[in-house]
Amino acid sequence: MGKWFVLILLSVAQFIMVLDSTVMNVSISTVASDLGTDISGMQAAITFYALTMAAFMLTGGKLGDRWGRSLAFRIGSVVYGIGSLTTALSPNLTVLMLGWSLVEGLGAVLVIPAIAALAAINYEGRARVVAFAVLGAVTGGAAAAGPLIGGLVTTYSSWRYVFVAEAIVMSLVLLVSGRIKDVPGDRGLKIDLLSVVLSALGLGLLVYGILQSKTWGWVVPLNPPVINGEPFAPFGVSPVAYLILLSILVLWGFVRRQQHLERTGGVPLLKVSLLRIPALRSGLTMFMAQYFAIAALFFVIPVYLQTILGFDALQTGLKILPLSAGLIVFSMVGSRLSTVRSAKNIGRIGQLTLGLGVLVVFLAVQPELADWTFAAGMFIVGAGFGLLASQLGNVNMSAVEQSDTSEVGGLQGTFQNLGSSFGTAVVGSVFILLLTSGFTAAVQQSDTLPDDIREQVVATASKGAPIISQQQAEDLLTDAGADPDSAAEVAQLYADTQVESLRQSLFFVFALTVLGLMLASGLPSKLPEPAAAAGEASAPPPRAAS
Repeated sequence: MGKWFVLILLSVAQFIMVLDSTVMNVSISTVASDLGTDISGMQAAITFYALTMAAFMLTGGKLGDRWGRSLAFRIGSVVYGIGSLTTALSPNLTVLMLGWSLVEGLGAVLVIPAIAALAAINYEGRARVVAFAVLGAVTGGAAAAGPLIGGLVTTYSSWRYVFVAEAIVMSLVLLVSGRIKDVPGDRGLKIDLLSVVLSALGLGLLVYGILQSKTWGWVVPLNPPVINGEPFAPFGVSPVAYLILLSILVLWGFVRRQQHLERTGGVPLLKVSLLRIPALRSGLTMFMAQYFAIAALFFVIPVYLQTILGFDALQTGLKILPLSAGLIVFSMVGSRLSTVRSAKNIGRIGQLTLGLGVLVVFLAVQPELADWTFAAGMFIVGAGFGLLASQLGNVNMSAVEQSDTSEVGGLQGTFQNLGSSFGTAVVGSVFILLLTSGFTAAVQQSDTLPDDIREQVVATASKGAPIISQQQAEDLLTDAGADPDSAAEVAQLYADTQVESLRQSLFFVFALTVLGLMLASGLPSKLPEPAAAAGEASAPPPRAAS
């Protein structure tokens, strides 16, 4: 137990970090109702939680280098606990976004890079391989267990207690964290403020633009913001296009700043030269692709199960349970396969399996759920996730020298959360755009609706169709004065379009997942070396072969 106590402690912290977002996804309808908001408001909260972590993860890694990873871990645990309690007490969406999306996110950016660096510091040789395999399995297990835990607590009590429990667990972790071995931090390390601003601003503009695309449109303006009584769409182009272009310019400036600091002996927030290592580059981009697919599924599937089919949070968690089983089993299988198969081989199999699972889920999403097909699809998704989770963490850490492990921990967290924020923002926005265009087209083509009802529905829905149930849609129309037959017909058109839009969004995820197969080409093609002899155990890990 003594040898693995630190790993157990780090695994508990890792579990809490990952559990957080999946709990919110499965409870999305209940939380929205409790806080007086809608699904779009929750999409924004989920996206900005991941964005906060993506934008400041590199900074969190650098603070760990300056303070020492153990101190960063403890400070992050305190901040995270405060955010969890604030979230639990949230009376509205604004306070939820302050406590969860911002404060918890800022705590996580200190904890997550420290977990990876402390694992590398406390374990060597074969033990380090085991440690990263366990952390990878815990990451996947938390993502899979979150829906079930969230479903149980939300259905039989309140989602708020999940966040109270998180604060308690992180307090306990904090109390025993003094047993973690660390190396001294570099108190003289200077963090470049301009780099922090450029990275946060660039990523913030990019994700905010993607998030607003569902309302403002990507290029052609749909419902742009109104400034001084006039729609703001310069030269007839949606503000989203300008935000994305500006974000690219800011991020380009960030990269140039990092290159300048590296050339002149400064301290870059990101060592751009690290991205020239093929194994690390492939590992990080596969991390982003993997979490893009999972975040997209964990947004779309709860909306389908709860809003369209009317399931509660517990039923939703149970439907997602096969993903947990596949993930846990194949995380262990992947760890064992790593002794006889290369990371490239296992990564390709994992990515292909993940894509196959998304395709099966796509086939199962119908007006009436195809239960067995859906369960099989979720299990296959979990299997692919498990195979990837068992490999990528160790590939990334083994690609660099020990002095760079904290930086790689921050990079890994950045790419993971970029994938999550992009998955929720992009696929959520694609779904709402498809729903809006499909629903307005279906209403316009109806021959039985009265002209006044048709015009009123099209005028309202063209500004962005809300994500509500069929019964809610029918009630809204009846309350607005529509006759029962017209209200029922429009609500049925809306429900049919919802299912079709969800299917199209899932196919979009499937296509991107298949394209992600190309990312595996840079993973190590050689089997890992046997554990170092005792006399060599303290040597820095070799760079992974490409």
